[in-house]
Amino acid sequence: MKKTGFIAALVLAASLLVGCSTVAPLAATSNELGSKVGTASAGYLFGLIPIPFSADYGIEKAARDGGITKISTVDVKTFNYFGFWVGHQTIVTGE
Repeated sequence: MKKTGFIAALVLAASLLVGCSTVAPLAATSNELGSKVGTASAGYLFGLIPIPFSADYGIEKAARDGGITKISTVDVKTFNYFGFWVGHQTIVTGE
């Protein structure tokens, strides 16, 4: 009986560390694929409350972060940890 409780607690603890993540293409231009990469991120507590409160993960911010003036591709990464922490990241490549 003690062993079953220990295994159940271990499975519960491990499941709290599991999450899922997806990366999807959002846009592409005819510009050559550049060597620069810029990112902008935002996270949401319970999927609703933005942390930090200025949740800007737009393309313009990501391009500024990477010093990019000619955008080649834009990808969006979304990750979710049991609905407790939901995050979005915009990834821009270019020159």
